[in-house]
Amino acid sequence: MTIRAVIITGPGFQDEEVVYPYYRLLEAGYQTDIATKDGVVVYGKYGVPARATMDVKDLNADNFDLVVLPGGFEAPDRVRLIPEVLEFVRKMDEQKKLIAAICHGPWILISAGVTKGVKMTGFWSIEADIRNSGADYQHKTPLVVDRHFITSPHYNNNGDFMGAVIKYMDNK
Repeated sequence: MTIRAVIITGPGFQDEEVVYPYYRLLEAGYQTDIATKDGVVVYGKYGVPARATMDVKDLNADNFDLVVLPGGFEAPDRVRLIPEVLEFVRKMDEQKKLIAAICHGPWILISAGVTKGVKMTGFWSIEADIRNSGADYQHKTPLVVDRHFITSPHYNNNGDFMGAVIKYMDNK
């Protein structure tokens, strides 16, 4: 069975948090989509393009095994305003499918209302947001795995982050 992954992002994403996960998922043999609003190409903070393979309007939790939510403060702030993305994240949570978020990516989880009681981390500047959402913020740790959630604070932790994603899926 082929594992299906989707990376959801928007303009101003943190380049390293899309590029590395994308190629790491492909390396693992996963069918990997990139979803953006209207299915358009979006550009990272440093100009790297993320070429969408689908529109966020077409996201369906039944079609995916995992979702990666990259950071960069701009992209997640835009993405969390898209109702279809929030509904998709809620459905992934209901189905106990892997939800992985890095840096400011947890903002999307917060807006979807799925963080209460979850141990997680994120970029230090959103610690208050994570705590206020009812999550159990884990301070100064490169990685948190809790149930079907994997979070990491920074692209410096990409290796640990994506290693945990692959290990989680290998153990399913």
